[in-house]
Amino acid sequence: MTFTSLIGTAILAFALPCIAQAQTLGVKNAWARATVQGQKATGAFMTITAKDAGKLVSVSSPVAGVAEVHEMKMDGDVMKMRAVDGGLDLPAGQAVELKPGAYHVMLMDLKLPLMKDTTIPLTLVFKDGKGKESKIELKVPVSTMKP
Repeated sequence: MTFTSLIGTAILAFALPCIAQAQTLGVKNAWARATVQGQKATGAFMTITAKDAGKLVSVSSPVAGVAEVHEMKMDGDVMKMRAVDGGLDLPAGQAVELKPGAYHVMLMDLKLPLMKDTTIPLTLVFKDGKGKESKIELKVPVSTMKP
């Protein structure tokens, strides 16, 4: 085996798990709601599909001091919002929609206003059924409404 083919094989050995991981999770239609001056919180929304069952266990963004997965749920006659404990379940092969008034990413303690027609970085951390973590880095468009 030549040195070049040995290097190529080594690169493929390290790259293939990344390619496979990227194919097991899909995120589409991501967007974050624009804010006004002084507003300290907003939501980010998207659809996540996992090939195999897993969980969205955490989110982060440099534009927010705190980022959490939240859910809105009726409690009697009152709509309440709360952080999701233990991660958001992602059933195998089923799209999970994070949308206003339901599950969503809550960005709090914003460090700057989120201006329409800009993008923000958002990191999603997932855990598969075996406990292995993976990350997806997104550039999320900011809009006043779902694009």
